[in-house]
Amino acid sequence: MALLSIIIPAYNEEDNIKNTNQVLKDILEEAEIKYELIFISDGSRDETFPILLNLSKEDKRVRAFQFTRNFGKEAAIFAGLKMSKGDACVVIDCDLQHPPEVIPKMFELWKQGYDVVEGIKSSRGKENIFHKVFAGIFYGLMSKLMKMDMKSTSDYKLIDRKVVEVLLGLSESNTFFRALTFWAGFHKTNIEFDVQKRVAGKSKWSFVSLLRYAVSNTTSFTIVPLQAITVLGVISILGSIVIAIQTLVKYFNGNAVEGFTTVILLILIIGGFIMLSLGILGHYLGRVYEEVKGRPRYIIKESTDER
Repeated sequence: MALLSIIIPAYNEEDNIKNTNQVLKDILEEAEIKYELIFISDGSRDETFPILLNLSKEDKRVRAFQFTRNFGKEAAIFAGLKMSKGDACVVIDCDLQHPPEVIPKMFELWKQGYDVVEGIKSSRGKENIFHKVFAGIFYGLMSKLMKMDMKSTSDYKLIDRKVVEVLLGLSESNTFFRALTFWAGFHKTNIEFDVQKRVAGKSKWSFVSLLRYAVSNTTSFTIVPLQAITVLGVISILGSIVIAIQTLVKYFNGNAVEGFTTVILLILIIGGFIMLSLGILGHYLGRVYEEVKGRPRYIIKESTDER
């Protein structure tokens, strides 16, 4: 009988752990799916991991791993994939905004031969207006860059063991799980779901953290921002040509060259382009620096497997 690994990243989720564990168990047992629950405590500073330890003592199908510090959701996902033993894996949020009742449907599609079952958001639920706008812009850009529709995608998906092994074989430390399953190119299908209301606790994602996440994922997955520097250079050159022609025409017509305001604006615009370009280059250099160091994606401090 096939084993399904459910990977649940968790950061300070003491209010959700017990409920999430029970809901998942009820749904999977009712569907008669053989499973293991893998909780990755991403450096939680509350009672998340102690609660998981107790749950593991009661049920050996519950496995938990505690990071030494907060390494981020991407690291938690890949740690879960690394520790999984299943023939297929599902990644789901601990707050159950990803409806767990969809898992049996994903499992059935996997048994039909699909290697990746993508969870597609039919609605994003109740989100801050700025979050919705920013998410729409980010995934719109990523869709164009990757030439794939990522506007409604999520980390909620099922992937076959062979896909897991491909992802684990990637050497980069900065990963974008949501996009890598597209990049891998395996046989896939979609399943829609509605984002649910958070059961308990508060979201750990602020606008600033989402912005950092977006920038990090964009620069780790594509070099288009680097190519954009060339575009900025072309725009600057074309603008300079237009101004040069205007200045020469006035000069040969015997008119005084007026342009102090224009010169100031040009300096500000070109200076802005230069600083933006340096920022993009600096970010990519930082990425190269991180990759060259070869540090691990995460460090596990403690796990239920050791007990």
